[in-house]
Amino acid sequence: MSLRPWRDITRRKSRQIMVGKVPVGGDAPITVQTMTNTLTSDAKATIEQIRRCEEAGADIIRVSCPDVESTAALKEIVRASRVPIVADIHFHYKRALEAADAGAACLRINPGNIGSADRVREVVNAAKANGCAIRIGVNAGSLEKDLLEKYGEPCPEALVESALDHIRLLEDHDFREYKVAVKASDIFLAVAAYQQLAEAVDCPLHLGITEAGGFVGGTVKSAIGIGSLLWYGIGDTLRVSLSAEPEEEVRVGFEILKGLGLRHRGVRVVSCPSCARQGFNVIKTVEALEQRLQHIRTPLSLSVLGCVVNGPGEARETDIGITGGGAGKHMVYLSGVTDHHINDENMVDHIVSLVEKKAAEIEAAAEAQAVAAE
Repeated sequence: MSLRPWRDITRRKSRQIMVGKVPVGGDAPITVQTMTNTLTSDAKATIEQIRRCEEAGADIIRVSCPDVESTAALKEIVRASRVPIVADIHFHYKRALEAADAGAACLRINPGNIGSADRVREVVNAAKANGCAIRIGVNAGSLEKDLLEKYGEPCPEALVESALDHIRLLEDHDFREYKVAVKASDIFLAVAAYQQLAEAVDCPLHLGITEAGGFVGGTVKSAIGIGSLLWYGIGDTLRVSLSAEPEEEVRVGFEILKGLGLRHRGVRVVSCPSCARQGFNVIKTVEALEQRLQHIRTPLSLSVLGCVVNGPGEARETDIGITGGGAGKHMVYLSGVTDHHINDENMVDHIVSLVEKKAAEIEAAAEAQAVAAE
């Protein structure tokens, strides 16, 4: 479904880079990232976590490489991963060299923080030799001392100046395969910094509200900050930083993109908050459906409304809908049209079955269209 004019978002024009086989920037889809929280040196545990993130839809996954044991395990991790791996090497330039040689698709590094010009040159040469991109990650909590002295406190101008300083170090070595983040825990600071940086550079921007908090609070803060920037058309890739399992970050990231109509993956659920008019327990039903429909990747919509006040109207706009009725008898809508009734018993199983069938139909139609176009 195309966006109406008053919903249209015009994305900022950025040049495109490649993170492994995943394009970032330009007209490529906005990618969703996360970061593992296992010890990277424990390759088995890290790969298991990466699998869960892949199933949730992660496009790119970052792992921390603070020591030689981690970069030693990275080759096995990269080989096992289905998506590109970003190596976060902190301040130690040798970890960057090791990670590049181990197959990392991208290095998360601030070149100005790793020491001498010779070290920067070594890292850039390793990135070029191994086809690595670089992510510059400016953070309000770790700004350079001279910038804090200059500005007195973290501010948008300080974050942008830091980013431009790091960019200059890469471009001095003729390296342009980079993306940049200017993150802060303060929403206003982060949004203002990204807005200023977006006007100053043409590289892809990695969005995030850092240290956002727990699952609920962090989701809200991230949705406000990241969502505001995306609405302005700013952002080519994102990570939702939560004190939660990394696969939850991925799901929230996709929900933000789905909410703005920028990218669609899986089932978009429209549901009411429920009230005394509900014909079935809406909250428990939606909880069960969201859990059981996580495996669906095909974009489609499902409305779950407890009564006939808004139910029929919402159902007309979704692929599948259910509206609560009296005496435990509820109306099911298919493609916006009333189709049949269902009782409370096995209602969730029935809806899951309908969604799976609809997803299979959409996938089959897409495959047939692709074959016809060849």
